[in-house]
Amino acid sequence: MKHHLTCLFVAATAILAISPLAILPAAGQTAPAKTPVIPRLTNGKPDFNGVWERPYVPDMTKDGGAAQKGAGALPFTPEYAQKFKDYDPAKFDYTGHCLPQGSTRSMNSPFPIRIVQTPDIMAILYEAWNVFVIIHTDGRGHPKDPDPLWFGYPVGKWDGDTLVVDTIGFNEKTNLDTVGHPHSDALHLIERYARTDDKHMSYEVTVDDPKAFTKPWKNTRVFTLRPDWEVMEYSCEENNKDFADGHIK
Repeated sequence: MKHHLTCLFVAATAILAISPLAILPAAGQTAPAKTPVIPRLTNGKPDFNGVWERPYVPDMTKDGGAAQKGAGALPFTPEYAQKFKDYDPAKFDYTGHCLPQGSTRSMNSPFPIRIVQTPDIMAILYEAWNVFVIIHTDGRGHPKDPDPLWFGYPVGKWDGDTLVVDTIGFNEKTNLDTVGHPHSDALHLIERYARTDDKHMSYEVTVDDPKAFTKPWKNTRVFTLRPDWEVMEYSCEENNKDFADGHIK
């Protein structure tokens, strides 16, 4: 009996001696990173519901506030490079007359958005101008001949946990941003929304407009969930004499 107890003690001591080493990663390896827990809808898709704070991007040559790689001007065609050169907001800025900002300029604004999402739609409620966009995620495609709209015609499809929003059918009455980068009625946007954790969302927009640009280009941002915020009423008043008569610019 004494012999058996001695053997058990030796075996247990050996196991305790090697157990810490056995659970450590091998040399040159790191422990696997934990996958962030993100909220999901009842259908298992990521949940984007809530009020979101976004970086203000008045100039889309800045990518979320930082200069884009290969910086400088956007890849305009000669015609649209001249349009941007000739643009003077002191003479006319359509938003000063309460016209809609348009898709990218609304997303660039510093005001919050509220997302209302179900398995079949995602609605974006913009505080700025109190406008909204409804993105269908039920599998439908674009209309064959869409009417030109201020915000275009968006449809959404899932790429894994990323919602990809494809938008066509724009008019050319808006600018891409506050500094006045123009676009044409051939504007085609691809936006990618992805929850990165329970408090953040990554956002990427690719701008493809063969009339205005020689190649597609993109911006990326990070949005922050703000459960302590709510979108507020926003009123743009027409017939602003200070603006229309040049008292303020």
